[in-house]
Amino acid sequence: MFCGSMVAIVTPMTADGALDLPAWDSLLDFHMREGTEGIVVAGTTGESAVLSPAEVEELTHRAVARCREKLKVIVGAGSNSTEATVDRTRSLSRLGVDAVMLVTPYYNKPPQEGLLRHFTAAADASAVPIILYNVPGRTAVDLLPGTVARLARHPRIVAIKEATGSLSRAREILSVCPPEFVVLSGDDATAIDLMGAGARGVISVTANVAPRRMHEACRAALAGDLAGARTIDASLQPLHKDLFVEANPVPVKWAMARMGMIGNAIRLPLVELAAAHHETVLRAMRAAGVTLEDQAA
Repeated sequence: MFCGSMVAIVTPMTADGALDLPAWDSLLDFHMREGTEGIVVAGTTGESAVLSPAEVEELTHRAVARCREKLKVIVGAGSNSTEATVDRTRSLSRLGVDAVMLVTPYYNKPPQEGLLRHFTAAADASAVPIILYNVPGRTAVDLLPGTVARLARHPRIVAIKEATGSLSRAREILSVCPPEFVVLSGDDATAIDLMGAGARGVISVTANVAPRRMHEACRAALAGDLAGARTIDASLQPLHKDLFVEANPVPVKWAMARMGMIGNAIRLPLVELAAAHHETVLRAMRAAGVTLEDQAA
């Protein structure tokens, strides 16, 4: 159900910090043209931490209306409050999305039993499948394979975005979960290798900038052509690395502004990409064959 190249899509904003809804619609059209298999609304790359509930609903409504029959629409609903996560999951899951993605509760560092109960409560409230999201580098809590296996017994918990970048971790999750449970990479740099180990796709930052190439690499990997996938991916490796020279989504939003896709606006406490990193990101974009706005003419 969930496979291939899915984008953790940025949230375009105007200079005064408001949602740029015409740019949002254009981004959705761009991904439908370029072969992206799914979008994640209000994930980390979408600045979920600084979006209001009303803004997340607006973005989700527009994505569902525009993309529902063409690609998967997934919305982030996680928080570090179980009560808030349950409420958000209940409401967002009824907007016509294909799935809700739930990050591990950050900052309060729950034990594995707390994680089990947290995700179970949210899944019980959901009208659609749940994708777990494990990114300990940001949340300071690690959802361990044994807990994932217990959660995978829930009929609505169907997948995990595993962002540790560890092949051994992915293999362990696959070995202890039912065969229908889907593992998705949350780390662009290791996504192809993870698919070689049994993952079914990636939720990607790089796909914001190079969606067609990410789609082609994933398609080759899932067809068993790992050599071909790695050849495509080699040109994307600089992007996988350099889109993280500052905190995500600072570099990727700057890159997309250079492509003419969005304005270079981001909400505090994040700020625009430091000038010292501009050339680094530009080199990575050129290596991937990305067309810059000043080259388009």
